[in-house]
Amino acid sequence: MKFTEKFKTKKRSIMVLGTSSGVGKSIIVTALCRIFKDLGEEPIPFKAQNMSNNAWVDFNGGEMAYSQAIQAFAAKLIPSSKMNPILLKPQGDATSEVIHLGKSVGISTARNYYENWFEPGWNLTKQAIKKIIDENPNYRLIIEGAGSPVEMNLKHRDITNLKVAKYLEADCILVADIERGGVFAQIIGTLELMTPEEKRLIKGIIINRFRGDISLFNEGKKWLENKTKIPILGILPFLNDELPKEDSLDLNHLEKYKKESDLKVGIIKFPSISNFSDFDPLEQEDTIELKWIKRSQRLDKFDLIILPGSKQTIKDLEFINSTGISRNIEEYANLKGNIFGICGGLQMLGEKLEDPFSNQGIVNHKIKSIKGIGLLPLSTKFKKRKKTRQVTCNALWPCQTIINGFEIHNGISEIICEKSHKILSIAKEENIGWYYKKVKRGTIVGTYLHGIFENDIWMTSYINLIRKEKGLPKLDKIKKNYKIKRESIIIKLALHFSKYVNISILIN
Repeated sequence: MKFTEKFKTKKRSIMVLGTSSGVGKSIIVTALCRIFKDLGEEPIPFKAQNMSNNAWVDFNGGEMAYSQAIQAFAAKLIPSSKMNPILLKPQGDATSEVIHLGKSVGISTARNYYENWFEPGWNLTKQAIKKIIDENPNYRLIIEGAGSPVEMNLKHRDITNLKVAKYLEADCILVADIERGGVFAQIIGTLELMTPEEKRLIKGIIINRFRGDISLFNEGKKWLENKTKIPILGILPFLNDELPKEDSLDLNHLEKYKKESDLKVGIIKFPSISNFSDFDPLEQEDTIELKWIKRSQRLDKFDLIILPGSKQTIKDLEFINSTGISRNIEEYANLKGNIFGICGGLQMLGEKLEDPFSNQGIVNHKIKSIKGIGLLPLSTKFKKRKKTRQVTCNALWPCQTIINGFEIHNGISEIICEKSHKILSIAKEENIGWYYKKVKRGTIVGTYLHGIFENDIWMTSYINLIRKEKGLPKLDKIKKNYKIKRESIIIKLALHFSKYVNISILIN
């Protein structure tokens, strides 16, 4: 059946499609957003549907994928959930929380999703596009696809790829990752599975992550252009990009040996880890080396242990209990250990977690509470409604400064009154976070504030407490600005892209 639903725009939208997941679509959209912004245009990133637990909260309290927030920064825009109208947050057992225009609207199994959510999702996608156009009449959408656009069993209900491309008559780029091998089969196979109407939208091909002498691929480039009749816009050399990943499968990039590192930080790798972008500022710090903790082990080699956010806090708590990791954390706390919990990690550090509505996935629904690790005198109760908001407040510890970030959580934590003398607030605003300074050495800290390490003065003050324990000199606060580093990474990415890719065919 011929597709007839179209939407005309002033400037043709550009869509980045991939031969598979993980070929570099997010990074390429980020580069294009900055390049078109530098050309004097008004690029706006867009991804109809994303699946990720690495989320951002916009200034209306709406959830969106963190990768679209990064793309918005590249376009020098304030991120908005309109840029990612559908976000699926996996929570195990082949189910996901469904977020529509920033708000949670239900839970769906993978089996039922396309049957129950396809039409509402497509209507929402068109609604988001219309809102963007109404607010930005001179815009150019820079659209990111998802996975492969030719998954034949799902293609008729795929609202993220070719359906959007056809609706907007977008100029499409097909990206393939040569490092995976089989790049010719990737490209030819993907194009062969497209209809003639879809294939004509492909204006160019980019081959990503090439290692070595690019001239060695000249014959391959000619062959592909002769076979497909589509120009190769560029061959991108491998770039060790430092932008946050959107998929927990990519998290091994955090583990890098650093010659200058003074501190070793261990991060507990929960099965349902979320908001792992919280650690990017730590990764960017040359004096800090990050390692994942996936199994029971002695933790005394680490100077700091972090319990990150979790999409399923109680399930992940049961995981660290069953593996013995929680016992390792307790033993570490009794020694010199510094411990830091963020959101779900904070909740686990408390004494009790209650789930009266069973929205945290307790297997036995007769059990409505579970013991925490017990290192902070806190009790957490999970509510029906989620709290999502941007936060700016005054920190009290480890220094007095303004901090900002965002909250995403169902659980509400309260201090256990009779033990309140053991815990102090890290901020003037209540319930942002708490700390407990141990008698000997080290502190136990928990916060609901995602992005807390992006606050350079705060992070440097906290890290300097740990450095002081080790007899190390203080870090210079002036040189530690994560937002400036993120901007420099975006600039570097755009220059790298411009050097190797000819986008003149897309400027119209």
